[in-house]
Amino acid sequence: MRVLAPLVVVLALLLSACGGAAPAGDGTVSVALQFPPRAGYAFDADDGGLLTKLGVAEPLVALDRQGNPVPGLATAWVQDGTSWRFTLREGVTFQDGARLDANAVVTALTYVLGRPAPPRAITDIGLQVAAEGPMTVRATTTAPDPVLPLRLSSGSTSVLSPAAYATGQQPSPVNTATGPLRMTEIRGTEGATLERNDTYYGERAKAARVDVRYVADPQTRELALRSGDVGFTEGLPETSRAWLQADPSVSFSEFPSARTILLQLNQSAPPFADVRVRRAVTAALDRNVLAQVLGGSALPASDLFGPAVSYGATQAPPAADVPGAQALLAQAGYGPANPLRVRLWTFPNRPELPVLAQAIAAQLQAAGVATDITVGEYDAQEPEVLAGRYDMFLNSRSYLSDYPDAASTLTSDYTSGGSYAIDQYRSPAFDALVAQLGTVTDTAARAQIYRQAAAMLVTDAVGVPIVHPRNTAAEQGVTGFVPDPLDLRPVLPALAPAG
Repeated sequence: MRVLAPLVVVLALLLSACGGAAPAGDGTVSVALQFPPRAGYAFDADDGGLLTKLGVAEPLVALDRQGNPVPGLATAWVQDGTSWRFTLREGVTFQDGARLDANAVVTALTYVLGRPAPPRAITDIGLQVAAEGPMTVRATTTAPDPVLPLRLSSGSTSVLSPAAYATGQQPSPVNTATGPLRMTEIRGTEGATLERNDTYYGERAKAARVDVRYVADPQTRELALRSGDVGFTEGLPETSRAWLQADPSVSFSEFPSARTILLQLNQSAPPFADVRVRRAVTAALDRNVLAQVLGGSALPASDLFGPAVSYGATQAPPAADVPGAQALLAQAGYGPANPLRVRLWTFPNRPELPVLAQAIAAQLQAAGVATDITVGEYDAQEPEVLAGRYDMFLNSRSYLSDYPDAASTLTSDYTSGGSYAIDQYRSPAFDALVAQLGTVTDTAARAQIYRQAAAMLVTDAVGVPIVHPRNTAAEQGVTGFVPDPLDLRPVLPALAPAG
């Protein structure tokens, strides 16, 4: 259990580094967010999604609350075979005074397409862009793409002013974007200063200034809210729910997320190259009990997709079958004479993960599997797990991680050679199933393919979906937060000082 005094010291150091709380009455909102930029707000390192959440940068296509494409920097689009024509919004000004036009969009998209690792939303489709007149952009793909507007809703395809790309260096979002909030200062991974963009074409940000702080430790985020040093935070510890719900000065939100906590198993090496061992781990775990460990803040997961989407599974997973798990392990050559010992890695940024890791280890122990747990920083673990140098990895993964279409995650996480294929799954049949999504436009038909893909992952024991967590957020002295189960829409522009 953590001790309060060290948390106070950590918070004091944090506030000192960030300049302390903003003076009252100046229209400022201070927020503590859990995930800092991964690479200085580089779009090709997933930071474009963060800039969208902050309300700083915008892509061509926006999303409504159901995840449907709606006008953003583009107001209309039409498909013609392998190409889409996007009509740009008139009268948009970048925060440095430049005007949005087709050349600016082409410059921005050409930059990310030319990166060594382009954003996942637009990889492997042969995307090319060209200006067709001052305010029209034509985007072409190798084959007809039924969801290109959704791909171009990804924050990683956001558009900055041409001046941001003229230096030959990584483009900076400081005073170069189009969103309702203007980034005026970057403090590395500690935070950033945002100010209202008074030239914004749409609804203006509610606060004149937003002080953003990135705070990895969930207890420190909670303490910052309790003390009044921030007015909004997210990803709160399970242990704080009762206090937050009971405090009349706090507005506490808990809502579904398009996210699954997964126990990922490395199929590229023993012991999990053997499907019997993977199935034994699945049988040993009681996911209904694991959900109860989190006190109601998650639902047990029977497959990859959960209640945030219409095609998510609704049935409860089976209870543990310890004798069945032991029998499978024995078939694979493990038992009292040759006990199985594995490494389980996870990270603390999502506070539920270390708690679940301990509970998973206890359930595996009952089946005869010994587990060594390491809780470390995700950034250090990611290269190792992607390279297949791990045993088990307890991960929290959005299945709509780039844009609101599950094809992105199915492709990047589970197809052969996918860019985030941590499980090292290789199945020609699965690859062929997911490839069908490239030509299917009907929403119901796409949903059926998602269900079939999720069922195949269960059959092949490609890791174990543990729970579908619920998101949490809290406001104190701040109003305006709108929950987004898809976690793809701007959050900060709606926040305002209370009163």
